[in-house]
Order: sequence, then C-alpha cells, then structure tokens
Amino acid sequence: MLTVIGLMSGTSMDGIDAALLRTDGEERVEPLTFLTIPYGDGFRSRLRSCLGGQGPVVEVERELTEKHADAVARLLEAAGLTADAIDLVGFHGHTILHAPAERRTWQIGNGALLARLTGIAVVDDFRTADVSSGGEGAPLAPLYHRALAAGLETPLAVLNLGGVGNLTWIGGDGSVIACDTGPGNALVDDWMLAHGGARFDAGGALAATGRVDGAALDALLDNPYFDRPAPKSLDRDAFDTAPVQGLSPADGAATLTAFTAAAVARAVALLPEAPRRWLVTGGGRHNGTLMGMLGDRLGAPVVPVEDAGWDGDALEAQAFGYLAVRSRLGLPLSLPSTTGVPTPLTGGRFHPAGG
Repeated sequence: MLTVIGLMSGTSMDGIDAALLRTDGEERVEPLTFLTIPYGDGFRSRLRSCLGGQGPVVEVERELTEKHADAVARLLEAAGLTADAIDLVGFHGHTILHAPAERRTWQIGNGALLARLTGIAVVDDFRTADVSSGGEGAPLAPLYHRALAAGLETPLAVLNLGGVGNLTWIGGDGSVIACDTGPGNALVDDWMLAHGGARFDAGGALAATGRVDGAALDALLDNPYFDRPAPKSLDRDAFDTAPVQGLSPADGAATLTAFTAAAVARAVALLPEAPRRWLVTGGGRHNGTLMGMLGDRLGAPVVPVEDAGWDGDALEAQAFGYLAVRSRLGLPLSLPSTTGVPTPLTGGRFHPAGG
C-alpha cells in the first residue's frame, strides 16, 4: 500500500480537489483526507481564456502548478503529515483542449515543477498515451470506480456530472464500459454566467422555475455524437447552445438541465444491460432539479454516491492518485471498453521528487 495524493482541476473550473489515500493500485483503496481550494474569479477567468489552446497558456500553466503545490501543502497540514510521508502525487492538470479524433489532448500543468515545489514524486500526463494510441483519452476514472464498487449490486452505473457528464457501467463479471454521456454542468454554468453572473444554478433553483422548451431540447439532441457507440468522449465546449438563445433565463436553464438528463438517458441504449442503480458524483449531484429529471428518465434509483459510502467531492481526485500508482506499476489506466484503445494501456509521465 502506498500513501498518495490525487489532484484534480475539473472542466467546471471550480478549483482544485486534493485527496489523500492509501492504495495498492488494484483492489485495495483507503480514502483519507480531502479538501477543495476554490479558484478566485481572476484566475478562473485567465484559465477560461486558455480553453482551446488560446490565451496566456505558459503563464497560466505556471500559476496553475503553483496553486496545486499550495493545495498539496494545505492537504498535508490538514492531515498532520509532512511531504516525506507521501510516496506519490497524481497530477491531472487542467484540460484546455480535447480532440481525440485528431489524436490531440492537452492538459496544462508542469509535473516537473510540481515535484520540485513539493519535494514529492509526481505522475502527470495521464491521457496522452491513450489518445496517441487511438483511444478517447477519457473517461479515466472507471477502473477506480470498479475498485470502489466491489461487493455492490450490479449492473451498476457511476455517473460523474462535472463540466462534462460521463458514466462507468460495471457488470456482474467485473466488466467495465465507459463513455462521456454529453454535457454535465458546463452549459448551465455558462448560461448562468451570461444571465446574471452566477457561476452555477445552485440546487437547480432557477431551472425549477422555468419551462423546458421541447423544440430547443430536440434541436440540442439532434447531434451525431449521441448515435456513436461507446466508448466516446467530448470536449467541454462540444455543443452549440444556439437552440436556447432567446429563451428566458429560467427557461434556458430548465432546457439545458433537461438536455444533460436526456443525454444520460440516451446512453443507456449503448449498455449491455440497464443499470439497477445510478450512483451520481460530481457537482451535479447537488442539483435537485437535475437529479429529479434523471430519476424520471432512467427508471432506476438515482442517488448520490454518498449512499454507497463514497465521497462524491473527492472521487475524481482520488482516482488520479490511484491511477498514479497503477502508472508506476505498469498497470493499465484504460481498456478497450473504457476509452477504445486497441489493448489495455498504461500511461502517465513520472517526475522524481525534487523535479
């Protein structure tokens, strides 16, 4: 068992999730301390300006890395540990471009600098090997979900609703299928920012007061992505929100929330068997309107992952700590059924302590 830290900066651009855990990179997982450090508005704006590979990428990458080093220091303080107690850091960085069809994916974050700043060995660049081999490069958490789900009733779906939605389907024989379902919270977040300045629709309160525009929803769902088989993945900005332009703030929020739920429901047809239960992680699980829409469409219990004893805020960060250990052991991070790689594939780049 290694003591590791996982770091995640998700597509919602809320901040840095930092998780401490002990794991063997296979079946044994012991989550420990967790914290989130929100981004300030100024840095969030600078980070947003880099999406698509534009803007002040070099400067923002350094600032992002320094913020992650600070997150490690704060996590160690919260846990009452020093850096020499940690074997490894899994550093996801922040995705600013994801185009697997072009064999391109770009996560900014300097692993060597992080190793130097923290004095802890770092694994970063988790997606490049997968995409270079013809895989989708996402989602990468499914093998961690499977490790956590040992002993739970199957078939089971773990649905992550961050900026993008993605699911892990776990069968009774331990088989795993994964894909991005469509938008998670990103479209609603952007809508809220453009219509009043809020960063997100807290609890789905605005959407709950609006009316879903059926024609706009149909137009949003008229996208060839939904007909593609799993595995498949998306960039944060893959969908055009033109169909909702002109709607009231409340109706737009309701329609975009319904779009997220409908996209998840469309993914069920891609699975060998409908899940008996949906465990929802990510910020979307706090959106009561979205959770209600999912329950209406999926025909099975839809509950936060906390119902299984997991921490939905920590899960993605924990996954990259787990994957860092797998990387060092040469174990697969992705499978043909999770990202579409030709064979099970490891990945990640190692940076020794001190950079």
